[in-house]
Amino acid sequence: MASIQWRPEVNALTVPQSYKMRYLPQKTVGSEVLAAEIAAEVPGVTPEQMQLALQVMARRIQQNLIAGNQVTLEDAFTYTLALTDKLEDPDSPLPPIDEVLQVRIYASLPFVKEIRHAAHLERLALVEKLPVLASVKDSLLKLDEVLQAQSVLKITGSNLMFNQEDAECGCVIEGTRSGRTVQTKYVQTSQTEILLLPDIPSQEEAWNNEYTLVFSTRYSEHGTLRTSTYKRKLRSPLVALISPATSVGILTGNAAEPYVVIMDGEVSANERVRIQAVVDIRDTSRLLFNLLDMQEGGKAGLEVIVTENGLYTLHGFTGSAVSSLEIKVMSFDQLMNLTRNGYAGRLVDILDVRTA
Repeated sequence: MASIQWRPEVNALTVPQSYKMRYLPQKTVGSEVLAAEIAAEVPGVTPEQMQLALQVMARRIQQNLIAGNQVTLEDAFTYTLALTDKLEDPDSPLPPIDEVLQVRIYASLPFVKEIRHAAHLERLALVEKLPVLASVKDSLLKLDEVLQAQSVLKITGSNLMFNQEDAECGCVIEGTRSGRTVQTKYVQTSQTEILLLPDIPSQEEAWNNEYTLVFSTRYSEHGTLRTSTYKRKLRSPLVALISPATSVGILTGNAAEPYVVIMDGEVSANERVRIQAVVDIRDTSRLLFNLLDMQEGGKAGLEVIVTENGLYTLHGFTGSAVSSLEIKVMSFDQLMNLTRNGYAGRLVDILDVRTA
C-alpha cells in the first residue's frame, strides 16, 4: 500500500522543545510521467499528445493570469494572483513588480478531502541533524590523517558551520593517551570545509603520536550541542635520530611502551620518509613492513615479512638518502591488533630521519 512518509524533527523555535512533522516525497513526478499515466486512462490518446496538451494548458493558464484573470479548474485547483506589499498612502509610488506580484495556487476542498480520505501516513524514525567529518588531510603533504604543526589541516564533510564565538563549538584535538587542545586558529570555515592551523597537544611519550579529531556545533542559538568524531586516528611525524643511534618508538598507539623501535640505520642525509605496517592479505597472521616516499603510490622499498618480535632490516627505495633502517619489533601481538582493528589493516608513520 502506498503511503505518505514523514519524519519528526526538532522545532528549535519552541520552549519547551516540541517536534514538527516533515513530509518526505517518495519521488518527483514530471510532466512526461504524468502524461503517460493520463494517456493510459484515455483511449486513443498517446503520451506525446497528452504531454503537449499539458504544456498548452500551463501556457494558457499563464496567459490568463497575465491578462488579470483567475483560473479555476473545478474540483481541483484555483490559480490566482496576490499583491504582497503595502503603501504608506493611496498615492504612493508602486514598488518594483518583482517585489509585489505573486502567483498563488489553491487546491479545492473536494480535492483535499479525497486525498485525506485515501491517504495513509507512514512515520519514519527520528534522524537528528549531525555534523559529518568525511575526510581529514594535511594540505602541505597532501596525505590523509596526517597532523603536523605549521601546516593547514583540511577537514571536509557536511553540516560543519559553527559559531566561533561559542566556546563549546568547533574542533578539539585529543591525544589518545593524554593531552587535549581546543582549536582556535581557523583559516576558513563553511558548511562543507574547515581549514585549520592545528595546535597539537603534547603526550606522555614521543611515540604517542596518535590523535582524535572531535567537532561540535549547534544549529540554532539555543539548540542541542551536536558532536561528531572523525572515524580514523590522526598521526603526527616522528623524529628519528640515526647517528648517533637512538632508540625511537614508532607505529604505536596510546601504549606506555613502544611496539616498534628504530635501532640503527644507514643514512647519508636528513630525509623525510614513511614507514608502514600492513596486514598481509595472503596470510593475515603476519605483517608486511617497508619504507615509502612521501607521495601515495610513489616509490617503495622491498617488503619485509614480520611474524614475531625481533630485529628486522628495512631497505630504502631508489633515490632515497635512507639506505636502510634497523627496527626491533617489541610487541608484535599488540601491533597486529592496532593495525588490524584501529587502522583497517594499514598503519603508517612519517619519520623525519636525521643524521645528527
